[in-house]
Amino acid sequence: MMFVANSCLAQIIFGSCTIGMTLFTLQNDLKQIWYYNSFCHFLGYYGYVVTALQNCSYLLPAIYRYFVVVYPNRVLWQSVKIQISLICLTWIFAFVYPIAFLFTGDIVYSIDNQICQMTLKFSFPIIYMAFCAYMLPVSMIMFIYFKLVQYVREISKHITPVNTLSRAKLELKMVRRIVILISILLILGLPYTIFIFMSFFNSAPKYHFRIAYIFINVSFLLVIITLYAFTEPLKASIMKRFNSRPNAILPTTT
Repeated sequence: MMFVANSCLAQIIFGSCTIGMTLFTLQNDLKQIWYYNSFCHFLGYYGYVVTALQNCSYLLPAIYRYFVVVYPNRVLWQSVKIQISLICLTWIFAFVYPIAFLFTGDIVYSIDNQICQMTLKFSFPIIYMAFCAYMLPVSMIMFIYFKLVQYVREISKHITPVNTLSRAKLELKMVRRIVILISILLILGLPYTIFIFMSFFNSAPKYHFRIAYIFINVSFLLVIITLYAFTEPLKASIMKRFNSRPNAILPTTT
């Protein structure tokens, strides 16, 4: 439950950041503001923070479920203290890894895109950001998923208690759902990735950030819908509210 709450909080923060960026861009477009301000600089830094925070929030439950299946007797890894410690570490990591960008001048104001981001080009900051925010958590999630698949296949070949096998398959199903969420983010984040690779060899399109963030905003919406579909208690509660109707009171005649 700790990791689920952390994922929900990270998703809310990510959504607030994308909405803030969209409103900032829209306001500057409407008022035709073409100059830099400190809020834009902070918003650019905050965007890199919440991206890593979101991806790491998916990594933690994957790690937890891996240990539950493969090392069920090591209850220390399942304790609340360890869960809180891991959550704190990911939050510290998310806020610390891009902090240097605030002081090195890497985050700059893009007039065409009305947003503060690092200039897309072949440079260490871009590669470092992509590794910390995307490649590291996503690759670890995929690695855990394939290790769990391999483990479940192995124990299926041997005489295994039904409860153990069922639990392993259930946890594998949960990790598969995390992989689906990550896949949505990766697919709709593909334009951003393409623009990064384009910048290594040539210049990216003029409005590359605007295009990329349209897909990122769509991915956020799809992730919310997917989370709703995967969370059975929440779905049942909402459907119950929609399906419930107040009893009609008919007038009586005497």
